[in-house]
Amino acid sequence: MPHAQAAIHRMFELVEPIATATFSAVANEAFLAAGMRNYWDGYFAGRAAPLGLAPAEVVHAVFYNFADGEVARHIPWVWGTLTPQEAVAIRERGSTAALRLMIGAALAGSPGLARAADLATRAAGSAPTEGRPLYAGLRALDVPREPVARLWHAATLLREHRGDSHNAVLVAHGIAGAEAHVLLALDLGQRAEEFGRLHHLPAPTIAAVVDGLRARGLVSADGGFTGAGRALKARIEALTDELAAAAYDVLSPAELAELTAALEPIAAAATATD
Repeated sequence: MPHAQAAIHRMFELVEPIATATFSAVANEAFLAAGMRNYWDGYFAGRAAPLGLAPAEVVHAVFYNFADGEVARHIPWVWGTLTPQEAVAIRERGSTAALRLMIGAALAGSPGLARAADLATRAAGSAPTEGRPLYAGLRALDVPREPVARLWHAATLLREHRGDSHNAVLVAHGIAGAEAHVLLALDLGQRAEEFGRLHHLPAPTIAAVVDGLRARGLVSADGGFTGAGRALKARIEALTDELAAAAYDVLSPAELAELTAALEPIAAAATATD
């Protein structure tokens, strides 16, 4: 059943802090304990595991927004220490522990969380997989039975379904991964060279990306958005929400409203301790 775009975007805002518990210190510790050398080993092992033993070139393509060579510093090295199946289990265990710690025992054991996990799982398992490789890989995994783990798993599916959709929209608009980071930085009111996913790159590399967007009329001379750049960013986000909406068609308006209400305190608690 189609839902209003504002309701779909609100789901993105609520799902994001729940799914990204997987990138927290607690989840990272689980990977370090399993032999990973650093945070990024665990990141790539956990997030790429649903793709199996895919080479770095494939992971780079699916993840879309990492600089050349960044994936290859970790894959296939991580698969010499872990199997993808082991990485899936470590990620689920660490992410569930992290989310439980973030939201507290009362919320973790509440009927509202269990209901949210049920509704989110229905939505997360219902979306089309075509053109969405990371989401499809996650769909092939077993759904956890424990409510907090099931909620994290469903949120991750919904996040990656939207992420695969977002990448498709970026490709259709000719926006490469680093360019997408620049547009996001400007949308957040930051300079490109200050943004977390760009600041580690050499200054000439960042300057070349910004210059390319400037030549297309998307970035102004002073490094901010032009009107055309801001309009393109808004169009990309709107189209992403449109493509993400398919995951929620299985829910009635009343069920989507119930899921939204149930997720709000959970997402707020997760955000407060992020």
